Amino acid sequence: MQGCEVEINILVKSSAVVSANASCEFVKVGVVLDPNTTVGILSNTSIQMALSDFYAKNLKYKTSISFIFKGAGDVVEVASAATELLRDGVEAIIGPQTTEQVLYLTEFGRKYEIPVISFTVTTPSLSPKQNPYFIRAAQKDSAQMGAINAIIQMYGWREIVPIYEDTEYGRGIIPYLADALQQNGTRLVVRTMISRSSTLAKISKKIKRLKDKRKTIFVVHMTLSIGWKVLSVAKKEGMMSEGYAWIVTDGLSSLVDPLLLESKVMDSMQGIVGVRPYIPITQKFQHFQVKFKQRPPLSLSLGLSMDCHSLETSTYL
Repeated sequence: MQGCEVEINILVKSSAVVSANASCEFVKVGVVLDPNTTVGILSNTSIQMALSDFYAKNLKYKTSISFIFKGAGDVVEVASAATELLRDGVEAIIGPQTTEQVLYLTEFGRKYEIPVISFTVTTPSLSPKQNPYFIRAAQKDSAQMGAINAIIQMYGWREIVPIYEDTEYGRGIIPYLADALQQNGTRLVVRTMISRSSTLAKISKKIKRLKDKRKTIFVVHMTLSIGWKVLSVAKKEGMMSEGYAWIVTDGLSSLVDPLLLESKVMDSMQGIVGVRPYIPITQKFQHFQVKFKQRPPLSLSLGLSMDCHSLETSTYL
């Protein structure tokens, strides 16, 4: 995938304001996102909305953020983007999207003393205490454990089958899940790890091994690209019927919307309990909803939902 670069200077709303802010100092900030993903597209939109709204309300500011967007879909592309942003003279970098990418960029930020701000990485093991140039703008995955534990106790079942992707993001939650459940005598059994590159045949083989695990709750901690495949296989195997229970974490549930996802993806998630951050319906949030719905060209061209999800809302807020 080729990287893409767009520099956006959002400073004024009218020509009258231009002369008033002619002496503004620009502060360059890099943004590294994957433009081929739903998360990347929605985040890009929300970042631009946030910047525009901020300067519309703060016209007297003598500094203006100049965003430099870079497209990157893997660690190699992130490394290239970071090097280019360093040459561009950025003061900070927002993104990228995966834990592996942020781990690299955090080391890069430490070396060159550039803060890295992540609103997508939730892995508890990546801590600002150990990484002084890493700023987490997202809720840690460990924060979900209380809610998941409460749901499990409501069912009264004592065995949990965690199904998670073979990434730093997927593996990172397991120790925290085990600790939370241990307090109530619940234990993890048959830990099932699935690679993001797994074919449907390989996924099916692993899921079939779990078919006899009735009276067990399956906790799925995956990103959307692999998670919906796992759930669709489980449904095909009859594991969404009575006797089975499924919980998905925020990585999946925050993107579940009938307009955002294809019908086959939504069908695979029927009857599943999801955990996601609670966002109070404040005046600020409602204002964001209205403005977000006024951007149909981007959303409609990509088949995205015109509704607001926790990811882009947290990016904006």
